[in-house]
Amino acid sequence: MKRCDVQTLPTGSLHPTQTWITGKMRFIKIILQRNHWSGNDVPHGLFHGAGEMFVFVTIILVFVAYTISIKFVYYRYGQLWPHLRNKISTPLYTVGNSNFCPTHVRSSASTRKSEDEKPRVTASETRALLVTAHPDDECMFFAPTVLKLVESHAALYLLCLSTGNYNNQGLQRKRELLDSCAVLGIPSDHVTIIDDKELPDDPAVQWSTALISSLILKHIRNYSISVVLTFDGRGVSGHANHIAIYKTLRHLASAGRLPQGCQIFSLHSISLLRKYLSVLELPVSWLFPSDFCCLIGREEYKRAKRAMLCHRSQLLWFRRLYILFSRYMFVNTFQAITVETKNVKIY
Repeated sequence: MKRCDVQTLPTGSLHPTQTWITGKMRFIKIILQRNHWSGNDVPHGLFHGAGEMFVFVTIILVFVAYTISIKFVYYRYGQLWPHLRNKISTPLYTVGNSNFCPTHVRSSASTRKSEDEKPRVTASETRALLVTAHPDDECMFFAPTVLKLVESHAALYLLCLSTGNYNNQGLQRKRELLDSCAVLGIPSDHVTIIDDKELPDDPAVQWSTALISSLILKHIRNYSISVVLTFDGRGVSGHANHIAIYKTLRHLASAGRLPQGCQIFSLHSISLLRKYLSVLELPVSWLFPSDFCCLIGREEYKRAKRAMLCHRSQLLWFRRLYILFSRYMFVNTFQAITVETKNVKIY
């Protein structure tokens, strides 16, 4: 190949731009000669190194941008939380009745209050009912919601519709549920555990809609509930018992059987990929619309983890991985269920 040398021309005869280019070419030529690069090796070596650097810089920039976006989500959520809390702080009645005890089985740790201790609802108080299917649902799926409501001094009640007796561990799982609620901040007298043969912990059994309706309506009536929280139509994990609760509440809402002002929110079920992105999923949840959202930080996550560890009978290896990677340990997003309003009187 014929060698092409850069010719030196009088500086005065060149345009300033040409002079600058000529100087750069001389500089590059000197660098190449010092490093003993041949003409064929130069493009490959330069572009190979530049490609690696470009990929590295891109990864760093994406990581920094994503970290900033997560911090931004926490910052904006801190500003919006008072508005979200007020959204569900609409009481139904001025006086509630805390003496309700289901005709089935109430947790032995739950105590009855006297008539003089009936809770009085103030204009800014939130009275929420969380309806779950099994012990461990309260922390496995709803821990961010429970912790945010407790932090906001809301009156939170838990209705668990079974003892989780699938493997004949019902008694143990009831104790574990009460321990978990103590960690999350739910008083034991706000916890109701149903033990009924019509509501077994079994995805193959169709739960009684009439029985679930009766239990939920009694709770709403006796505890002056203004907002009900539960699963959506996919049940997060697809469990039939979770879905049965949603179908019952949707039926109550569409039939106008709920008191005026009572709101229902169902927990969003998301794709498997998003479900196990842990805290990295937060910007995605922020972009998707929701009617109610609860988000917790590192300290609250540690508390949610302690609550999960209370369910010792359920701590199989995949549930330990769930604790580490599940997005539901950090954030809950809810969809409102439209409630048909009819003049339902509460006596």
